Amino acid sequence: MTAGPPTSADVDSRQPVLALLANIRAALPQLEQLLDECNDEWGFEDPVYRFYHQSFKVYGLQGKTKAIVAALQALAPDRALNEWFAQIVQEGTGKKFEQDHNRRWLEVTRPIVEAFFHAKYCLEMAVRYGKKLEQPPRLLPSGWAALLYLFNLR
Repeated sequence: MTAGPPTSADVDSRQPVLALLANIRAALPQLEQLLDECNDEWGFEDPVYRFYHQSFKVYGLQGKTKAIVAALQALAPDRALNEWFAQIVQEGTGKKFEQDHNRRWLEVTRPIVEAFFHAKYCLEMAVRYGKKLEQPPRLLPSGWAALLYLFNLR
């Protein structure tokens, strides 16, 4: 038994949600390119290793985090991003290495990695559901629901 096309009862027809999905789908090539950069050796593997190696190079993740946040915000420029997400990003960006950070490594650098992971997750969900969804569903897959939370639409 196959399901038929979605009915209006199956689709979240709120205008901001429809616009978000349309914007994600239109931006898919750029979002996919950014995700590829964030998944490659130098965008993901090496910077996370640098956290464990206690190398100042972990600070480079902040640039990728900011790029992801800018790309996500561009999908709904008139909407504020989720307050918790914004706080995580704020606490994990804007840091410059100082020698005394070595003594407080986890305190100073873990927020950098955490902000990157949250931003990358949201980017991954945008790419996944931009490819997968033709219409925004009322029955929400978890990743799509997370994106709706990101844009304060849930």
